[in-house]
Amino acid sequence: MGANPAISNREINSEKKRLLEEAVVHDFKPISKRGFLERLFAFAFRGFVYPQIWEDPEVDLPALKIDDDSRIMTIASGGCNVMNYLTEGPRRVKAVDLNPAHVALTRLKITALKHLPDYESFFKFFGHADTKENIHNYETYIAPNLDPFSKKYWESYSLLDGRRINYFTKNLYQFGLLGRSISFVHILARIYGKDPRDILQARTMQEQKEIFDRTVGPLFDKPLVKKLFSWPVSLYGLGIPPSQFDELQKVADNGDMAQLMKARLERLACDFPIQDNYFAWQAFGRGYDRENKRGIPRYLTEENYNKIKNYADRVEVYHTSMTGFLESQPAASLDCYVFLDAQDWMNKDQLNDLWNGVMRTARPGARVIFRTAGEDSPLTKALPAEMLGKWAYDPDASKEAVKHDRSSIYGGFHVYTLKNGPARA
Repeated sequence: MGANPAISNREINSEKKRLLEEAVVHDFKPISKRGFLERLFAFAFRGFVYPQIWEDPEVDLPALKIDDDSRIMTIASGGCNVMNYLTEGPRRVKAVDLNPAHVALTRLKITALKHLPDYESFFKFFGHADTKENIHNYETYIAPNLDPFSKKYWESYSLLDGRRINYFTKNLYQFGLLGRSISFVHILARIYGKDPRDILQARTMQEQKEIFDRTVGPLFDKPLVKKLFSWPVSLYGLGIPPSQFDELQKVADNGDMAQLMKARLERLACDFPIQDNYFAWQAFGRGYDRENKRGIPRYLTEENYNKIKNYADRVEVYHTSMTGFLESQPAASLDCYVFLDAQDWMNKDQLNDLWNGVMRTARPGARVIFRTAGEDSPLTKALPAEMLGKWAYDPDASKEAVKHDRSSIYGGFHVYTLKNGPARA
């Protein structure tokens, strides 16, 4: 599945460091302030970051136009997107990630889908993610079928939390860099006498707005909160490196990051019905809607369970970089590319290397989707005009897609479609 099961811990750590060095831009010397921040982010990103991915599949899927002949390359991250794409029955999903924790989580999800006995056990594992029954099911059904690389990860010990598989008895979604960052915001809100969970009780969108204005909204006017959000490290938990922080500051009014974060959180809280916005459930409730099963990803719905179970063998997971993966693929072999927000991390040379790989591997009509912290596509300035001219891009359609993205944390959603690709293999 893309990794050597016999690799040692030392080799894993060395490879992990190398891949992160490739991905995170280091344009400044280590002794400079910016250079220190870049390396601090790379260090923070070596561990478990995303228990859940924060890109909305209901925006991705219309853009990707997946059919039964689609071959998809995507960053794995928390694995939710991989599982969600399976609901459309693509021919192949090839997930890549340079973070071994994300590789292990995605493979765990696929193995659980294949081998857990029924929908309820699957939902308890990833929908509840906090019951002792999950350990029994892991040992009985998942562990005997899990690849050695991922099994070693989940059964090894973390410094603070014991055996990692125990995350699934304590609420997985409160772990990882993102989970802990959300928990910190909840603690901060409690210090000011506010409870973010109140918004989950709203019955109408008007009530959502009223509760937000009464509880979460005022926090961003507090001097301490304003100060916290003025530091790049405050957004590391969202997976935002210093380069992305700079882009956010450009679109923030007077560089006020606290107010920018407030505006995007308000969109998350108020622009979509709270009942089925599972991103809002994660942000304000630190979990999914277990009772009504409305605020959950499409891969966790009962109606999609048998479908994605039948397609589980169509997923491959690789521990590598995007550019390295594309170099290993045949020409004209892929239809869909999902880069999340990774291109915000890249400099001009890295972007050109990546897109040279895309050009070589893309089939006719291939689609590339990605998100950006700011509003503009980084490709306009980075790629040669000749290369860009081979792709159709509608900035108005991209702006419209942002309005429908329920995660609400990105400023841009971009779709590029290959006009005249090479003949299909």
